Amino acid sequence: MSRFSAILFDLDGTLLDTAPDFIWCLNTQRARHNLPQLDEHSIRRVVSNGARGLVQLGFGLRPGDRGYDERHTELLELYTDHIAVHTRLFPGLAEVLGHLEAREVPWGIVTNKASQYTLKLLEEMDLLKRCASVVCPDHVTNTKPDPEPVRLAAEQIGVAPERCLYAGDHRRDIESGLAAGMTTVAARYGYLGADENVADWNAHHIIDHGRELFHLIDTHRPETDSA
Repeated sequence: MSRFSAILFDLDGTLLDTAPDFIWCLNTQRARHNLPQLDEHSIRRVVSNGARGLVQLGFGLRPGDRGYDERHTELLELYTDHIAVHTRLFPGLAEVLGHLEAREVPWGIVTNKASQYTLKLLEEMDLLKRCASVVCPDHVTNTKPDPEPVRLAAEQIGVAPERCLYAGDHRRDIESGLAAGMTTVAARYGYLGADENVADWNAHHIIDHGRELFHLIDTHRPETDSA
């Protein structure tokens, strides 16, 4: 049996590798504006920062800059039409989800991706009906790194936060989980910035592959730490 009553995942960069679709969208958008293609690695690094980060990378524009709103809208329209073409579960995660479901351990998603995109993506990936909870920024007053979103997910599932494990690939995920009293897992395989050192996040655990969650799910005791 799992040592946890529920497992929560960040979405982009932790559960799903959404970068390939964002790479296609941003480079397609740049081509429309007669700009050269960006290398995939540079785009992958900023996917966790959402459309705002991608527009900044692709066009050097920030919110409030002239032309930002048009580029932001254009990118999201492209993404809506291309939301799950190349997106996949990260390696090992399909088996982890099956493992949890076979043991009747509920799992959920806590993301800073807006619900209109999150729900569409999960539906197209045949994951929506399998989630015990999906919490997006428009469901809460305070987004990650505030603990409100992960606490809401635990409440929706009906478990205490301290009986939850939360996995994410960004510092804000770990800060959110720690503030809620959850056991945290930093996904080093995710969309890390060039200067990011995962060890600085103070997560309880660090993993480099989804399959490493098997050990944490089945053998972790809350009173012991390993990283």
